[in-house]
Amino acid sequence: MLSGAAASLLAASAVIGASNNDEATLVLGLAAWWVLAAAFGLYLGRRAATTPPIARLLADAKAATMMPEHRPGPTILNRLWPLLLLTLATGAIAFLAPQIPGIAAGFAIIWALAWRRQDGAVEAIEERDGVTFYVEHTAPHHPMKLVRTPGFRREVPTLNAPG
Repeated sequence: MLSGAAASLLAASAVIGASNNDEATLVLGLAAWWVLAAAFGLYLGRRAATTPPIARLLADAKAATMMPEHRPGPTILNRLWPLLLLTLATGAIAFLAPQIPGIAAGFAIIWALAWRRQDGAVEAIEERDGVTFYVEHTAPHHPMKLVRTPGFRREVPTLNAPG
């Protein structure tokens, strides 16, 4: 969702920057790029199967008996700092060169749409096994690690179940 928000912010800053310079052709070209980026992102994220990096991350999650310290703000900043840096750096020059945040918005669109179904794998395992996954605190330049803690198992009745 944050990649989609970054794409929207970058697209808006590119359009505003281009309209200040009276560059209607640039806005049309960027709009075409965004449509192509959306199509490519939808193509990449079309499968419901888990991508190999997410499957490896879930398989390598270490088991814990206690819930780790819950710090969503620092965790998001720690994991998504490249997106924040891209958004701030390219958005800052929108009025000088609006094509740069416009191009960056296309890549953020691809990223957001390509990863749109990956949370389903985590949710499926959490419901099936009755566990909860948490992001472990690691350095920003190290790969992400998950912690698997006991949770509540959800029993879903089937159509053929007795009673």
